[in-house]
Amino acid sequence: MATHLIDNQEKAWEGGVDPMNASFGKLMMWWFLVSDAFSFSGLLITYATLRASNPPGTWPNPNEVFNAFPGTSVHIPLGFVSIMTFILILSSVFVVRAVQEGKMMNRLGVVYWMIGAILGGAAFLGCQAWEWNHLIHQGMTMSSPIQYHLHDGRTFTGPLAFGQLFFTITGFHGFHVFTGVLINIITTTAAFNGTFERRGHYEMIEKVGLYWHFVDLVWVFVFLLFYLI
Repeated sequence: MATHLIDNQEKAWEGGVDPMNASFGKLMMWWFLVSDAFSFSGLLITYATLRASNPPGTWPNPNEVFNAFPGTSVHIPLGFVSIMTFILILSSVFVVRAVQEGKMMNRLGVVYWMIGAILGGAAFLGCQAWEWNHLIHQGMTMSSPIQYHLHDGRTFTGPLAFGQLFFTITGFHGFHVFTGVLINIITTTAAFNGTFERRGHYEMIEKVGLYWHFVDLVWVFVFLLFYLI
């Protein structure tokens, strides 16, 4: 009986049968995403713990820190980061459409929607670069606490850990977005050249889509912890 089970398991991984109705490539992508989720979870839990351990009123108020808008002197609390979030979510929708087109073996449809996802990822990175530049000019760095002026004229100095964790976590996420954009460019080029059409499937687009949705989901948690709460 045990020998029979071992033989079946070996056959399942020989390529004839997909365990749990998922290919080896998809399973490995899921394993990677789960392990990566632990990395982000550790960072976000650290942030939440440090914030909770600080006395009330000593932690920076997101509405005061993140209220600048490019090219204007208008203060819109969380306005700019809300646009960033919308762009990233929209790019994820584009990837969903690309996967759908891939299942219909529509090469040009895949390329069209993947280009949209690439542009969305690039736009998000551009927005993040502006935000970092603005905050650095406001005095927030990895080695100095943030200082900003409140609307009533007072100057607030936040703890050093806020800036350190902000740049670490958003930078780590930004690196994932940058990597995703590069992967999207590579797979879109392959799709345009007919590589997946010759293979008879667009599974690679699905695997890339899993990664992109994960990056999108992580940003939702970053947005909630850093910007909203």
